[in-house]
Amino acid sequence: MSIDCPPPGWFRAPGGAERAWVGLALAWCVVMTIMMPFWHFRGKQNSTGESYAVTPAQFAERVGKFVDAHQVGEDEGWPVVEPPPGGDAYLQAQMWSWYPILKLRKGQTYRLHMSSMDLQHGFALLPLNMNFQVMPGYDHVLTITPTQTGEFQVICNEFCGIGHHLMTGKLLVE
Repeated sequence: MSIDCPPPGWFRAPGGAERAWVGLALAWCVVMTIMMPFWHFRGKQNSTGESYAVTPAQFAERVGKFVDAHQVGEDEGWPVVEPPPGGDAYLQAQMWSWYPILKLRKGQTYRLHMSSMDLQHGFALLPLNMNFQVMPGYDHVLTITPTQTGEFQVICNEFCGIGHHLMTGKLLVE
């Protein structure tokens, strides 16, 4: 056999500094285990978990109607759409773009519907710490209330092919 058994007495219990590091690692594991459920409920960073089954064609039709009803301008050929405060906003992910550009009001609450037309994409709103997975076949709904004004970049943080680095969008808050 090519692997030899270790000689008798090869194992020694940790001692000294090694024992302290093992204890520290174990204590940190306990702290993190306790913090995970705590931040799930108290962290205010989790989505509502609301989602509905939808075909990509149905969602694209909803986005088209949304753009036609609420378009207020254009930015480099992309429609800028302003939903009514308290209303629904639609954001469509597709290789390699986010469509349309959303214009929201600070302090107003919106229901942001997101879906993918082709692959799994990652919705990240920069510079905020907001990440969400966008899957085809599901209308994911996030309830958002912008608290800052400015122009925010929407990027895909889930590799979606050769043009992944170009998959950016905008969210304008006034």
